[in-house]
Amino acid sequence: MTEPTADGASTDANRRQVLYWRLLSRLFDRDEQPSLESASVAVVEDLGLPATLLDPAVSVDTVVQRFPALAAELRGLLTSDDVPDDSDPGDAATFRPGEAEVRRAALVSKVLLNVFATGSGPVSATQLARWQSDAGWFEQALACEPGELRRQSGGLGGTLAGLEGDLVRRMHLREVLADPTLASQLTPSMSLIEQLLRDKANLSGVALANAKALIRRFVDEVAEVLRTQVQQTSVGTLDRSVPPKRVFRNLDLDRTIWQNLTNWSPDDERLYVDRLYYRHTARRTTPSRLIVVVDQSGSMVDSMVNCTILASIFAGLPKVDVHLVAYDTRALDLTPWVHDPFEVLLRTQLGGGTDGTAALTLARPKIAEPKNTVLVWISDFYEVNHQAVFDGLQAMHRSGVKVIPVGSVSSSGQQSVNPWFRQRLKDQGTPVISGHIRKLVVELKNFLT
Repeated sequence: MTEPTADGASTDANRRQVLYWRLLSRLFDRDEQPSLESASVAVVEDLGLPATLLDPAVSVDTVVQRFPALAAELRGLLTSDDVPDDSDPGDAATFRPGEAEVRRAALVSKVLLNVFATGSGPVSATQLARWQSDAGWFEQALACEPGELRRQSGGLGGTLAGLEGDLVRRMHLREVLADPTLASQLTPSMSLIEQLLRDKANLSGVALANAKALIRRFVDEVAEVLRTQVQQTSVGTLDRSVPPKRVFRNLDLDRTIWQNLTNWSPDDERLYVDRLYYRHTARRTTPSRLIVVVDQSGSMVDSMVNCTILASIFAGLPKVDVHLVAYDTRALDLTPWVHDPFEVLLRTQLGGGTDGTAALTLARPKIAEPKNTVLVWISDFYEVNHQAVFDGLQAMHRSGVKVIPVGSVSSSGQQSVNPWFRQRLKDQGTPVISGHIRKLVVELKNFLT
């Protein structure tokens, strides 16, 4: 590899600038700038890269399918200032550092343009699926798994989720769902599920069946992730009043050796054991009651979906009695369906106001043993009867109930919580949880173990 001359370095810098100026131009204005386009085509062709890198209508997947070696360059592309020096997809030729930087600029431009230049107007199922695939490549460029960023709250993950939500809203969803071929191209996401839940009353026949299938797929995918987080939950503390079973798998070898050290025979060089010690494995378990109250108003869709699925997972654990209540201006006891979040979501009605007093009326009779009850209240707490709702939660807390107020447990986006409630709940020692659903999982595991 030859060292670049001063003129060569200047040329490389100019070529990078051409690519990035074109990127900025296309991000803020969909119309092509002929001079930038022609100059960019010349740059990528000179690098031996495919001209399709400059076509935002061509997905990253399509480019990678045609030029498989580019996949390795795209993964981790945005994680470091380092640049490759031997990654030509065609002949494995090496590149000068400056030339490699230009090559990287071309790949970065492709990924960013395909993800962030979403345009306006109607969106088809094919276009949504292509964007979701491109977003997956963007996440891989940041050394994440496809979909990982979109499951995170705030920051870049929130931005991606917002873009995805906008695309979903621009779809003619009913027409897409009525066509099995188009519906099969949809990738379940929180934004799509929200739209399906909002519009389910207007769907019937094939469209309704396809909507239910998408909701079921999403529920199963999220449940698998949450089940992994919950499955390590302990089933109780050790009960030392129960003698340990004298079986080999319970043998406490370290303690047995320690307690029998006085029986060591220097002459025989042997340890004579006259007593074996076994580990206690029996656990003391007390049935715990988990009451989940979910605000089903339109602003809480993400949290409602996540917590409904989470409630079903905890309902499957031994010694946990789970009850589920959803509310807006009225409250609905969904406990009979708590084991099936799919059925719960189909019974919810998004929208309306927020009056938690109705939910308090349903929740209070469910508290049989306050010290052994946890109440998870998921809401943004913008209540029409805020004082009455706070008084009800405060009374439960004082009676011994473990009250966990949750402002949001979202997989994407951010949630605003009524500052009046936030401060008062913090003052009484029950601060509002907001952020990733893992926070709620940890709180519940701490109480239930």
